[in-house]
Amino acid sequence: MNSDALKYVLREFADRPLPQSKPRDLALPTDSGKVVGLCGVRRCGKTFLFFDTIRRLLAGGVDRRRIVYLNFEDDRLQPMESSELDLVVRSLREVFPETASGGRFYLFLDEVQSAPGWERWVRRLSDTEDVSIFVTGSSSRLLTRDLSSALRGRSITFELFPLGFREVLAFRGLVPERYDARGESLARATFEDYLRWGGFPEIVLGASALRPLILEEYASLMLHRDLLERNSVRNEPLLRTLLRHCFRNTATLLSVSKLGRDFGSLGLPFSKNTLFDYVAMLEDAGLVFLLPTHEKSVLKQARNPRKLHVVDPGLVAAFSAFADRDSDHKLETAVFLECRRRSREWHYHAGKNEVDLCDAEGRVFLDVCWSLSDPETLQREIAAMEEGAKLLPKAKGLLLYHEYSPDLVQRIPEARPAWRWMLGAD
Repeated sequence: MNSDALKYVLREFADRPLPQSKPRDLALPTDSGKVVGLCGVRRCGKTFLFFDTIRRLLAGGVDRRRIVYLNFEDDRLQPMESSELDLVVRSLREVFPETASGGRFYLFLDEVQSAPGWERWVRRLSDTEDVSIFVTGSSSRLLTRDLSSALRGRSITFELFPLGFREVLAFRGLVPERYDARGESLARATFEDYLRWGGFPEIVLGASALRPLILEEYASLMLHRDLLERNSVRNEPLLRTLLRHCFRNTATLLSVSKLGRDFGSLGLPFSKNTLFDYVAMLEDAGLVFLLPTHEKSVLKQARNPRKLHVVDPGLVAAFSAFADRDSDHKLETAVFLECRRRSREWHYHAGKNEVDLCDAEGRVFLDVCWSLSDPETLQREIAAMEEGAKLLPKAKGLLLYHEYSPDLVQRIPEARPAWRWMLGAD
């Protein structure tokens, strides 16, 4: 890393206005006394959440010259060696000498996984300097495991997802009111659009004609930067096929053994262990979530397939020409993602009647169905709710739906429109 280039980067950030950003539901703490980690997939809004945090610091009277923002994927900072990281603080004090006389400064490190040895450097800075440190990464393992092990209780980590439905409405300036037929119809239409194209901010705010191309670009970027390059993958065809399968089969059960047999029939050369490793890579990158069955026994959990959910319903369209396909599965994934925003650990129940989601502590279970207009479907969902109540007798159960027949839904008082539940009413 060239020190002169670094000084230009520091000066440029201090002099330029902050990009405009819209507030998110998540707000990072600025006075926690800990290193703050933020993990999430690419393009979900991590950088703009940093800018929003910086804007709050400035509003609180912090001198702009005491705030450093560095994106470690900036080509001007490449190549970077671990021994060069100390240049950051040294260059700051050379560019802004007043910061050398003491006082707290704020360090925002974006895509920190591109800086080798960053964990040890961050730990030393937090021990020796009067500094508040914020880091982002596109790998959940990077921040939840590497950061916590390096700092040993001196860090907290937050997950950021693409926009949830409530945030989509806020980004578009929509505020649906109860008993407002026009507003509720608009909210339902927006919800269907959210299930179709997802919640990446650029997708929500951009031109609709470009959405398929943008999602394809995102999928390609995730494949190459977060999977192939980061893990030095040798079998690219296998990983590409696995990513396509996961994106096109959200809210379905994933058995790696069965998937191995299916991929083998395609003529792909690989070992079973390699396929297990690649599934773990997708999970570590935050691209998919794999829910275990609701069992107390770890062995029973291991013997059952896991339920797969992608990180955004719009990614289903990244490898498909039909954005409207699998609306029922995308609805379930959207509900799971909202649950994940509220609590980290969720399971599913694979009994005679499957229960789609239940929290690890047994306080709530959810079943999700696209349409309750068919009596046979309604009866199946009633049976699933009854099984959930037997499994978790102390839990609150809800059935979330999108389409229904008013005379039928009255038979299930626990039923709620999914779009309304997504707004946090329950």
